[in-house]
Amino acid sequence: MKLIVGLGNYGSQYENTRHNAGWIVLDQLIKRYGFTQQKNEHNSVIFFSTINNEKVLFVKPQTYMNNSGIAIQAIMHYYKIDIEDLIILHDEKDFPVGKNQFKMNGSAAGHNGIKSVIQHLGTQNFNRYRIGIGEPEQGWKIIDWVLSKFRSEELNNIISTSKNISNFVNDWTKDVTFQNIMNLYN
Repeated sequence: MKLIVGLGNYGSQYENTRHNAGWIVLDQLIKRYGFTQQKNEHNSVIFFSTINNEKVLFVKPQTYMNNSGIAIQAIMHYYKIDIEDLIILHDEKDFPVGKNQFKMNGSAAGHNGIKSVIQHLGTQNFNRYRIGIGEPEQGWKIIDWVLSKFRSEELNNIISTSKNISNFVNDWTKDVTFQNIMNLYN
């Protein structure tokens, strides 16, 4: 079983904000691969899919960004998902919009959602897909920047680049290693 988690905040006020880049990309993956069932459990909305005979859970935690690890830990424990079968999709302020990157591990680098995941999983060794949202423009505080809405051209760029990498799910469910995913898509 594979677990693909988009980090974000629930509520209409957060729709299409920079901090919700993980949800935006996850929505594109769900649109492409579909789902057979949707459940609200473990503080999350979970979309159940089967791709190449592999069960895949597409997940949107409902704990708000800074407590994402609570939901992810609960899902991994309940469904007995191994750490190598997890990918976290999240915003990355150190990348410009349009630059995205798969990464195997690393620190939180100031990202509170990732900090929560590290805290609750007890490791920073998990797979990620970092989605560029750009650095704060002059005069912006980081919190205001990440909670600001994407401009339409930026949102279109995020959607377009997510479609370009969406084959990674197909590859990953065919036992292509995450290292090879990085080599193919970065």
